[in-house]
Amino acid sequence: MLKKNQALLIPILAVISGLLLGALIMLIFGYDPIWGYEELFYSAFGTVKSIGEIFRAMAPLVFTALGFAVASRAGFFNVGLPGQALVGWVFSAWFALENPDLPRLILIPMTVLIAMIAGGIAGAIPGILRAFLGTSEVIVTIMMNYILLYSCNYIVRDVFSDSLMKNTDSSINVSANASYQTEWLRALTENSRMNIGIFFAIIAVVLIWFMMTKTTLGFEIRSVGLNPSASEYAGMSAKRTIILSMVISGALAGIGGAIEGLGTFQNVYIQGGNLAIGFNGMSVALLATNAPLGIPFAAFLFGMLSVGAPGMVRAGIPSELINVVTASIIFFIGVKFIFERLLTRRKKAAKGAK
Repeated sequence: MLKKNQALLIPILAVISGLLLGALIMLIFGYDPIWGYEELFYSAFGTVKSIGEIFRAMAPLVFTALGFAVASRAGFFNVGLPGQALVGWVFSAWFALENPDLPRLILIPMTVLIAMIAGGIAGAIPGILRAFLGTSEVIVTIMMNYILLYSCNYIVRDVFSDSLMKNTDSSINVSANASYQTEWLRALTENSRMNIGIFFAIIAVVLIWFMMTKTTLGFEIRSVGLNPSASEYAGMSAKRTIILSMVISGALAGIGGAIEGLGTFQNVYIQGGNLAIGFNGMSVALLATNAPLGIPFAAFLFGMLSVGAPGMVRAGIPSELINVVTASIIFFIGVKFIFERLLTRRKKAAKGAK
């Protein structure tokens, strides 16, 4: 029972501690944390449109976080989520731009499928190298982020036909049939950019939870993550499981990239750096302790922080302090043993009192 309570309490304590540390830093630099947080929450929840924007920001984070969680359960630290998300974005948008007149019921699933394939291939490469050559997936995925970034920029700038480009750095918008935004969601949320990606995210959470807890593949992924040698001895193929987990991880990130591109921006453009949704997805997964059912709640928190950040600017507080708060939350998740020890001592003290 204690472990179940800890699984819920530790992320909550981490969030509270992160917010308190952020408030302390604001005080040190002469800012009013109460006013800052008041503006943060008002900007995030003050209008229906801002709430819609939170859900818009949530959807790609859920997918990249799920991708990180699957890889982590297999014992790998997939740092390649930004690159895998980007290839999903670029190739799904490319298909949508080349086929603008396809029916919506065909075009939307095709963009999701193409994003899955592109991200899955990007994830398979470090998986294959790890499985057969024993290379570090951390180093390979970090390097692949830059390979994929510059390769995708080259494709957009030099491979896309001129008819698809608005200027040298940005494509035209995809057709209405390919856009993940819908009129009824815009009307419901006062013209926010909330899109059907949030529904894809909910479906993905349920599917990944079911896969990880109720299927043989999920059991094998968890077993290999705990002990590859013992898994091999039990008859499981550790190499196959390693590759599959990285393919699934990359495929999920690819869909997240497609939702970011076709749901938020509705086009594709030259990127100056790695996609933020990749690294933020890792933070979301860490806050949720890699639990699929906890990821939507962590993603909601991160979406709220990103949408509410402009409110802190209006209060005269640099928006960068939001990043400090986010980093503080992840820090306290990283040192969760402190909370575990405190909770254990509290339980012992309660028993002693009896």
